[in-house]
Amino acid sequence: MNTKAIGILTSIFLMPAAMSAPADDVTNTIHRFIDAFNSGDTKAVDAAYASGNVSITDEFAPYRWTGPHAGHAWAAAYDQHAQATGVSDGNVKYGDSTRTEVDGNFAYTVVPTLYSYKEHGVPTQEEGQMTFALHRTSGGWKIQAWTWTGVKPHPAK
Repeated sequence: MNTKAIGILTSIFLMPAAMSAPADDVTNTIHRFIDAFNSGDTKAVDAAYASGNVSITDEFAPYRWTGPHAGHAWAAAYDQHAQATGVSDGNVKYGDSTRTEVDGNFAYTVVPTLYSYKEHGVPTQEEGQMTFALHRTSGGWKIQAWTWTGVKPHPAK
């Protein structure tokens, strides 16, 4: 077999692995981000965000945060909302990504989630999903935007 044919066959067999690596890296970034939220590790949460403008959409007012400090503004609003509504012990569980699209240095990923917490001591939960837009930088994948979409909160099952 000539060198050109070996090169083509090698490319064909290695291509799936090369194509899946960025998606795996994308979901790893998201998992680390959610795990950091769950453990209260604000440094790790902050490190997951891209520099520059970030956009966040969530279910409590003012519902949308944008700009270079969106992550901090969202966290402050989350804490204020939690105090006002008696929310404690927030925890997000996530499943495998249901969709990941990678195009060069950009990615779009949808992750099913279950947000569990206590509201005035009553176990409560919301099934939903988080959608992320990420950008690959020299430091790895960074979150440029995320959105929470979920059902109305209800007593935990």
